[in-house]
Amino acid sequence: MDSITQAALGASLAGAVAGKTLGRSVLLTGAVLGTLPDLDVVIDYGTAVANFTQHRGFSHSLFILAPLAVVLAWLLWRWKPQLSFQRWLALTGLILITHPLLDSFTTYGTQLFWPIGPPVAISSIFIIDPLYTLPLLAGCLFFLARPPAKSAVIAGLAVSTLYLGWSLIAQQVITQRVQPALAEAGLDDPDLLVQPMPFNTLLWRATALQGDQRVEIVTGFLDGDTPLNLEYFPRRTDLQEAVSDLPEAQRLEWFTRGFLDYDQVGDRIMATDIRLGIPGAHPFTFVLATRNGSGIDPTASFRTPRPDVNTEALGLLWSRMTGETPVLCLASLSSPAPGQRC
Repeated sequence: MDSITQAALGASLAGAVAGKTLGRSVLLTGAVLGTLPDLDVVIDYGTAVANFTQHRGFSHSLFILAPLAVVLAWLLWRWKPQLSFQRWLALTGLILITHPLLDSFTTYGTQLFWPIGPPVAISSIFIIDPLYTLPLLAGCLFFLARPPAKSAVIAGLAVSTLYLGWSLIAQQVITQRVQPALAEAGLDDPDLLVQPMPFNTLLWRATALQGDQRVEIVTGFLDGDTPLNLEYFPRRTDLQEAVSDLPEAQRLEWFTRGFLDYDQVGDRIMATDIRLGIPGAHPFTFVLATRNGSGIDPTASFRTPRPDVNTEALGLLWSRMTGETPVLCLASLSSPAPGQRC
């Protein structure tokens, strides 16, 4: 999740555990602890792919954060002994552990069990979702205005947690909705990713991969009886095979669970993470190699410039979420003319 959300979660947990004893100051302590694991973004691992896939790595590992919580609890106890070591440990443990657990509900990929096991990406909530964050912020603001309003931060935590639970239920409902349509289209056992569209859990995007084709479906809870629209995208499996022996390509395949789109521009072979963003506005594209006659030359990966954000997209996403626009063409992020299929 975004830094504001993690800080709000950390502050809320700190207020719930130690607000009556330490007052307003504990919210700042919780907010700092809540953003601590994301400091790994300052580390340069040498290449763009390494930086991308190592983020949310060791700093989000339960094997690292659990002992770190003990150390920090001891230091904080020595600093402010009016709170017992056990209470400090509850505070640091809850904040440090919930940070990666919350991240794992997003699509990016959180290495909860680093250095073993694949990244965890439940994909039930967008990285920025106001309906999750606002209850936490409201509880913290009420606490600041009338300390020690422990019940306010607990209420904020309860509402946000219930919303996170709703996201899991919504994801399962959408999954069951799209699977029959995919099977009817000939995709009987595709690799399937179902995730919310930006900033909400009412409108969802399903991405299915099978062979040399990719199918995208956008559907939501306010669609009524609108039939599902399947949008087809070709896959360059020849390029995937061409770079399959490259360590950085293998690393990307592992990190994204194969949800990559390969393309060649000029002599450059590139891979795009199609999980994040939307078609035409995927933020993570990496150059992996260059063509050299009949072969390829590996290159130290680098990231291509981030696509410009279409300022009209938010309004279109809103109209699609509410059902006012029944079909949204992801390829161009536009509403098709009547009778036109994407």
